[in-house]
Amino acid sequence: MILGTTILSSDLVKAGLPGIVQAVIVVTAVWFFSLWLSRKLKVDDEFGVILASAVSICGVSAAIVAAGAINGDKKKLSYVTTLVLLMAIPMLIIQPWIIKVLHIPEIVGGAWLGGTLDTTASVAAAGQLVGPAAVKAGVIAKFSQNVFIGVTAFFIAIWWAYKKPKAGDGAGTVTEKSGDAAGAVTVKAERPGLKIVWERFPKFVLGFIGVSLIFSFLLSGATVKTVAPVLNSLRTIWFGLAFVSIGLEAKFADLVKIQGGRPAFTFVGAQIFNIFWTLLWSYLLFGGYIFPIPDFK
Repeated sequence: MILGTTILSSDLVKAGLPGIVQAVIVVTAVWFFSLWLSRKLKVDDEFGVILASAVSICGVSAAIVAAGAINGDKKKLSYVTTLVLLMAIPMLIIQPWIIKVLHIPEIVGGAWLGGTLDTTASVAAAGQLVGPAAVKAGVIAKFSQNVFIGVTAFFIAIWWAYKKPKAGDGAGTVTEKSGDAAGAVTVKAERPGLKIVWERFPKFVLGFIGVSLIFSFLLSGATVKTVAPVLNSLRTIWFGLAFVSIGLEAKFADLVKIQGGRPAFTFVGAQIFNIFWTLLWSYLLFGGYIFPIPDFK
């Protein structure tokens, strides 16, 4: 919920239409590509949803939200968290180097970093290696993308409740004889109602959205700046505790052992797609080909 204090509507306005369009295109395409790839590699859908959310939105935070929306296995969440952290380190170093070597414009490079790196802190750190315009473009692009945490959790909760109704959810069953020679019986499960969707929906997302709206529209800018350092410190502490707790269950050997290492291949493949897909749209949207180049100076 504290994370919502850092995502302000004023920041999204600064990003303008290019940032919002990039967030929509990147999150949607990468999420569905990742889920498609996980199914191709025979990774179960529970793993696939957590992986897709982590790759497409903002790493560990999105993975936690997705796992909560589907009541996912904590060991799978730990596995995904380990993958996110392992991938973040080389990306943080290599992407700024690529921007310099290929002479990618600062704003384009910043938007690329914001769309691919998994945390605002890593985006800011990588942007510093490129230039001030890259930092501003990257952080604001990441803010635009982070908004999809709540939206994704909502749709995942609905989709998962209808896709995976569980015993005891209140869904009745209807049996019908197929009429074939073997006398087989077909059992059909009724779809769960809104009550089940609400029960499975991670309630903290509502707090996330509510706090974001309060800090965006009800509090003055001076108040937000005053309390921001304290809240950011609390957020860092809670995230640190969460990462430590998750890390207690994470084992690097599991990256190869669990499902034959296929989830790891899925994550890496989806991240590679994410890198090239986001670079393309960063050029189109922030390079002046579709919209005027944003002024982040």
